[in-house]
Amino acid sequence: MFSALNCAIISASSQFVYAMTLKVNSMLRSALTFIVSSLVCALASAQTMTLSTSSSDYEITNIFSDVDFFSITVEIDAPLAAGVYVNPEIISVDYQVSGDLEAGTPSEFPAFDLQRSMSGAEFYAQGSLLSFEIAETAVLSDGVQAAELVGSEMILTFNAREVDNGRFHPALFELNANGTGRIQNSNNVPTQNPLVAVEFGAEYITDLVFDAGNTTLITETITTSISNGGGGGGAMNPLGMVMLIAVAIYASAARRQQRRSILQRL
Repeated sequence: MFSALNCAIISASSQFVYAMTLKVNSMLRSALTFIVSSLVCALASAQTMTLSTSSSDYEITNIFSDVDFFSITVEIDAPLAAGVYVNPEIISVDYQVSGDLEAGTPSEFPAFDLQRSMSGAEFYAQGSLLSFEIAETAVLSDGVQAAELVGSEMILTFNAREVDNGRFHPALFELNANGTGRIQNSNNVPTQNPLVAVEFGAEYITDLVFDAGNTTLITETITTSISNGGGGGGAMNPLGMVMLIAVAIYASAARRQQRRSILQRL
C-alpha cells in the first residue's frame, strides 16, 4: 500500500514528465506514460517492526556475577499489529552483553563482551527463539509498551541459546507482566563433542525492574524502496529516481525532435 508521501511524489513527478513532453509526438508520449506507470508500480513501502531494549531501560540488580550492560535489537519481517508472535520471521538480530564474572564459572573467564549480529535464519538455526503477544487493545501509534504485551506472568522471551558454537554466554532475556525481568546466560552447549553444557545462570544472573506502562519495546519501521526487478530492492529516494529518468527521457526526445526539425528544413 502506498503512503501519502508516495502518492504526492507520484503525482508531482507525473506532472513534471507531462509538462516536459507536451511538444513530443503522441507516440512518444504513450511510451513515456508506460515507462512512468511501470516505475510507479515498482515503488513500495516495506513495513517491519523492531524490538529494541537495553540495560538503560531497567533498574538492575546483580544476582550472580556483575553483568550490567546489554542491548538487544531484532527487526521482525511483519507490520506492527496485534497478534501472537512465536518465532516470527526475523530480518536481523543484533545484541550485546558484557560484564565481569565470578570465579569458578564453567567458562573460567574473568569477564566477557559478547557481540552478536546475524540474520533471522542464523538465529533460529543456532537454537534460539523469540516469543511475545501484542494485545488487541494496544495503541500502536506510539509503539508497544510492555504493559501492552499479553500474559499474566511471562510477556516476552528472547532466548539466544547457541548449540555447538563454542560460546558460554549467549543470553536468555525474559520480562514479566508485573514489571520484573531477568537476563542470564541461557542453557548453551558450547561443544557437543566432547559434550560441554552450561546450566541457566551458571555464568551470570541479573534481575531487572521496569515501569511496564512507560517501557517501549516494539516500534514500527517504514522503508520506501524501489524494486530492482530481481526479487529485492534497496532503499532510495523515489522522487530523485523518477526525476532522473524523466530528465533522461526528455533529453533523448528533445534530440530526436531537433533532428527531425533539421531534416524537415533541408
